Amino acid sequence: MRYYIIAGEASGDLHGSHLMNSLRELDPDAEFRFWGGDMMVAAGGTPVQHINKTSFMGFWEVLRNTGHILAMIRHCKKDLAGYMPDALILIDYPGFNLRIARFAHKLGITVFYYISPKVWAWNQSRVKIIKKYVDHMLTIFPFETSFYGNFGYKVDYVGNPLLDAIENRAYKDENAEEFSRRNGLSGRPVISILAGSRLQEIKKCLPVMLSVIPHFSDYQFVIAGAPSVNPDIYLRYTENKVPVLFSQTYPVLQHSVAALVVSGTATLEAALLGVPLVVCYRGSYLSYQIAKRFIRVEYISLVNLIMEKMVVRELIQYEFNTATLRQELNKLLYDENYRKRMLSGMRDLRLRLGEQGASKRAAEKIFGYIRDETNTQQK
Repeated sequence: MRYYIIAGEASGDLHGSHLMNSLRELDPDAEFRFWGGDMMVAAGGTPVQHINKTSFMGFWEVLRNTGHILAMIRHCKKDLAGYMPDALILIDYPGFNLRIARFAHKLGITVFYYISPKVWAWNQSRVKIIKKYVDHMLTIFPFETSFYGNFGYKVDYVGNPLLDAIENRAYKDENAEEFSRRNGLSGRPVISILAGSRLQEIKKCLPVMLSVIPHFSDYQFVIAGAPSVNPDIYLRYTENKVPVLFSQTYPVLQHSVAALVVSGTATLEAALLGVPLVVCYRGSYLSYQIAKRFIRVEYISLVNLIMEKMVVRELIQYEFNTATLRQELNKLLYDENYRKRMLSGMRDLRLRLGEQGASKRAAEKIFGYIRDETNTQQK
């Protein structure tokens, strides 16, 4: 079968690559054409657009790049119509993907959405669009089943694919000494910095994260570099004084005593690896003001959203500064009771997410639905 997959961000690239591998196990003749990143390229198929050209975050940032985004949508529609796959698989990235879903539906292409847009956080009107143009929704958070059920829309909960990614991570059995030696690090305990995968995130957040380094001389700070980001971007802020390790997010986190993490999938990754963390976020003034008025959830981090309570501290916008970040990091490192409570919450989080095998279950759902539809059409 022919699959067209659209992932517009780093986390989508990760999940897309695992889904492609799982689909190929079920469908050895599978052909893939996709928008994604290096991990999806490694999984095989024909890339159309790389995520380093498609990732924007924040209302103002999207507005500033409207012309570029509209051009990409036109290009995607033309490419999709020329390919006419058996299935279109959309991964998060709602502003772009919901427009493509509408277009694909009119072409008669079966539309799957793997990893739901965060419509439960804001813009719930998008559920109407999803019900109309998305044939099958595959969700990764337990609470999404009841959320969509309130709108009369049935979804398939397949579990969270990060459980698989973490379990099958590279260097899983490597000890701290081996990790440090392999990467040329000192023997001091590691505090990891995950500054996001978008240029605007790095620009707004990394300088504040780096500003606390002089206050923790007994520790070594290490940046987990996003593969889609040019190394020169990090060099601009670190001046080569802080090591940047690319494509090693999990090893960096695994050997960290604490982490400073920009809000996003990485907060969940750190928590599942049992790393005490502080969530950081700062956007443009306009984006923040708009978000305050429209976002309907109490928390911004996936950890707290899933647990429905404050497990990890969130420093947002003006609260995200050197003084508050330093204070929180001190608590993570030296307040034993605070640290134990956070780690306990992280263990509960893992239990709530269920079993591994999400990518395999998602692939089975997609392949099964297409096969059934094909058999029905042939009768």
